[in-house]
Amino acid sequence: MSVTRQLSLLKGPERFVFRYRVGNEAEVIQAFATLAADERRDFDWFDAAVLSYQMGRRLEKEMDEISSS
Repeated sequence: MSVTRQLSLLKGPERFVFRYRVGNEAEVIQAFATLAADERRDFDWFDAAVLSYQMGRRLEKEMDEISSS
């Protein structure tokens, strides 16, 4: 079974939503970098860092739950 995750960012009138399957985190981080590098988008490197941090915290929590079992 493939698990889907979602990260969202509200920034002013815009909403950025990223849906991805577990195991594809590296591709999502690359998408953050691509968006942050695009000057036409209202998505900057700070936004990319915040979402990357949230993803890492989720992974850390899941690993803690697995090791506690």
